[in-house]
Amino acid sequence: MGTGVWVLGDQLHPQQAALAVVPPPASVLLIESHDWVEQRNYHQQKLVLVWSAMRHFAQTLQQQGYTVTYSEANTFRDPLLTWIQTHNLTRVVIMTPADRPMRQHIQDIWVGIPAELVWIENNHFLWSGRAFIDWAQKRKRLLMEDFYRLSRRKFTILMDGDQPLGGRWNFDHDNRKTPPPGTVFPPPLTFAPDALTQQVIKKVKISYAHHYGRLDTFGWAVTREDALMVLADFVEHRLPYFGPYEDAMVTSESTLWHSRLSPYLNLGLLSPQEVLEAALAQHHQQPIPLGSLEGFLRQILGWREYMRGLYEFLMPTGYADKNYFQHTHPLPDFFWTGETDMACLREVLSQVHTSGYAHHIQRLMVLSNFALISGITPAAVENWFHAVFIDAYDWVMQTNVIGMGLFADGGILASKPYAASANYIHKMSDYCQKCRYNHQDKVGQHACPFNFFYWDFLLRHRQILAASGRMGLVLSHLDRLDASTIEQIQAQSRTWWQQQTSSSHSD
Repeated sequence: MGTGVWVLGDQLHPQQAALAVVPPPASVLLIESHDWVEQRNYHQQKLVLVWSAMRHFAQTLQQQGYTVTYSEANTFRDPLLTWIQTHNLTRVVIMTPADRPMRQHIQDIWVGIPAELVWIENNHFLWSGRAFIDWAQKRKRLLMEDFYRLSRRKFTILMDGDQPLGGRWNFDHDNRKTPPPGTVFPPPLTFAPDALTQQVIKKVKISYAHHYGRLDTFGWAVTREDALMVLADFVEHRLPYFGPYEDAMVTSESTLWHSRLSPYLNLGLLSPQEVLEAALAQHHQQPIPLGSLEGFLRQILGWREYMRGLYEFLMPTGYADKNYFQHTHPLPDFFWTGETDMACLREVLSQVHTSGYAHHIQRLMVLSNFALISGITPAAVENWFHAVFIDAYDWVMQTNVIGMGLFADGGILASKPYAASANYIHKMSDYCQKCRYNHQDKVGQHACPFNFFYWDFLLRHRQILAASGRMGLVLSHLDRLDASTIEQIQAQSRTWWQQQTSSSHSD
């Protein structure tokens, strides 16, 4: 008679909360569920990353003295029952999943299971869900900047007494430069698949070849040791240059000076505490420009925690179904195939297909921006993001896509839509240089779809956008459009969608 621990695939930190309260030689279970991964068209590299990381973590737990059961099955319930009966368990301890659908699934399958289920608070975040909800319930407005400043003070990060180090809370305005032509970017740290990873790759090739994405380019870290190497590489070689160019986009460069740490944070191979500590330790050893250091720490201490906190606060209210603009267009096929003549979308989609990764501006100002201004159904966009990205989970994609990317929540998360014309993409990237469209034309044969969709978006939603209070200047530009141009914008937008529908039906 005893207590066991069920470890989920995104709970792979050695100090995760459930393992912390049940020491060796307790029995531990890890499960690869076929039915669960078939819920979405997950990127093949995501499957390899999660399952290989789980198998390596199982080996680590065995070395620590745990009695480990590793199961590959169709469902979670069958191996759970077998494990409980085999080890005569009366209690099963689990760290509360970050994703609400997984919490509900566990509750559903537990009916009739002859063991007590004990939930332990998730410790893969700096703020507990309850603490964030307590903060949010007292607020008249939910602004990330307010939460970020509170977090800086709470954890005493980059503070000079009660004021921000350097006299500014953020350097976002300075971090919008594009790298000079010919800039050489440090290559991302990748790892050749070891024998265990090769086994998982073989499994995915045989059983999940119908899933999205390339597999032959897999080079992600699958162990904590390798993830720590990626962290060390970032803070030493990339972080000093991260800030000024964090919003830049360059053809054939997927990483620039970004960290690529999100997959490891979201799996639990790294904790947010140790990421913050590594960056600050590097700064103490060799000072890092404050714009770069603050810009990165804001992503961990501010953005990541804020998105997860809002997920806990908002999801019970039906947040996933929000559709503020009542957009109803289907997701175009090229989001899956990459076959589009818009150079920016083609570049980013090819990158995602190859690696499962794109940095935050590619996601926000290319992919989400296009989905927003063209009027694609928010739920379809969120499902695509959740499926194709290597770091995607429900807790991060719901608020990130529905709220920040698509403004489908009507301004709960963001104060205005992140909508932009081709001019923004031209300013922040080199994508437009070899595109068949003209980034300056609003209408006509060479007009970039980002342009006519942008102006059509403003025209369609002028009344409700005006209510936000931050769109006045942008909306005033509509008054400069003559009736003929407006008619062309609207007609070209309709024609584009008609062609998409015709193409899909012919396929």
